[in-house]
Amino acid sequence: MNLRGKIEIACQTDVGQMRDHNEDALSSDEDVGLAVLADGMGGLNAGEVASAMSVQLLMDALRAYQTGNSVFEAELGATDELVQAAVKSAIEKANSSVFHVSQTQPKYKGMGTTVVVGLFRNNRLITGHIGDSRVYRFRADKLEQITKDHSFVQELIDQGIYTKDEARASKRKNIVTRALGVAPKVEVEVNEHQVNVGDIYLMCSDGLTDLVVDSNIESSLRELSSNLGAAAGHLVNLANASGGKDNISVVLCRVRQSFPDEDGRVSKVLS
Repeated sequence: MNLRGKIEIACQTDVGQMRDHNEDALSSDEDVGLAVLADGMGGLNAGEVASAMSVQLLMDALRAYQTGNSVFEAELGATDELVQAAVKSAIEKANSSVFHVSQTQPKYKGMGTTVVVGLFRNNRLITGHIGDSRVYRFRADKLEQITKDHSFVQELIDQGIYTKDEARASKRKNIVTRALGVAPKVEVEVNEHQVNVGDIYLMCSDGLTDLVVDSNIESSLRELSSNLGAAAGHLVNLANASGGKDNISVVLCRVRQSFPDEDGRVSKVLS
């Protein structure tokens, strides 16, 4: 599947103001409509190993799937009804690989990472995520979070114990309840969203959202949406200006043209 010219992607990552190295990792491929972002955790440089490994494994697997050169073709089939299964399987395989390294190399013991995948196919965005890195949709000048954090404070919000503002102020807001690479098996959340031409999708680590409220992200995208690179840089600068307490990573994806399934397979299945 060639999406050249149909999806525009801008990426930016920064170490922030208080860390001495960057444990975030990200990558993208406009031609196949794919972006991956990870926020590593672990002692010494283990976090950056986990995030870099995960991003590379996921980019390789899902780029191959998008171009029809993947093991997923044999395992799952090529129709878009099974794209969610491909994303889930790719993340599970990455989890197994990272966990294996953490168990066999003592210096990487206990490492892990959040991860978020965005894959565009048949006028849809398929998201797969683990942890508290997020995806937002900016449509008609309105910003909406379309992933739900796998975190301790999110569980308290779901139970009605915390409001969103209380969760933001909590000292436990960075405790994740799921991470890639910390256990042999992981529960992956995968969702599918219909896209419109003109939509902008923001993928980010918590280094942005811990320090920049959604309303300021929204106003920034409203003002700078014509230039994704400038918008990504501005969001990173906002987080740094607010303290830059963590690494900051931003991926912005704009839908420039419609990209329906070329041979109509999914339409036939859905109808």
